[in-house]
Amino acid sequence: MNLIVVKVTKTTFIKSFAEKDQLKLPYPNQIAFAGRSNVGKSSILNSLLNRKNLAKTSSTPGKTRMVNVFSVNDSIYFVDLPGFGYAKVPKTMQKNWKSLVEATLTGNPNLKSMILIIDIRRGLQNEELSLIEWLKIHQIPTILIVNKTDKLKKRELIQQLGNIKRTLRARWPSEKEIQVIPYSAKTGEGKSILWREILSLI
Repeated sequence: MNLIVVKVTKTTFIKSFAEKDQLKLPYPNQIAFAGRSNVGKSSILNSLLNRKNLAKTSSTPGKTRMVNVFSVNDSIYFVDLPGFGYAKVPKTMQKNWKSLVEATLTGNPNLKSMILIIDIRRGLQNEELSLIEWLKIHQIPTILIVNKTDKLKKRELIQQLGNIKRTLRARWPSEKEIQVIPYSAKTGEGKSILWREILSLI
């Protein structure tokens, strides 16, 4: 397997979008990122971009309440979607997040893939499985990032990865399996593999 080293020479925060009517995004080569509010999505974005604080991290779940767009080398656009689950916000705001995500992903010819991030310690839960089902219905290519691998011992890691893959096969036995990439923003595990997949999509 060839390792990919991506030289990120320019990263720019473009804009935050809070209303679904704004979300016919014109940017080419969009890669969307989604996950529960405490899975380390911002840390993954920062690790991919070799930046510390471009995507804001917080100890408070649900900090990302808008759709944030970043350009990478003026050629790829990372779309940071609002987190779901765990966030202590009103139901009306959660409903608005759902409409923002749907407006971003559907009918978007510039969208190349959804990168769904989960915490390896928790595995796949109903919300993630429902989102994967929705992505399949809308024919949106999906990559599953299993984050925080540094939090487990090797034996636990192998066991959890096996459980996740078995869950996917059991749910969609007749379909091509979603790619699962173990990742750690702390150690850099999975970074090269994820970049390789992103580049293959664009």
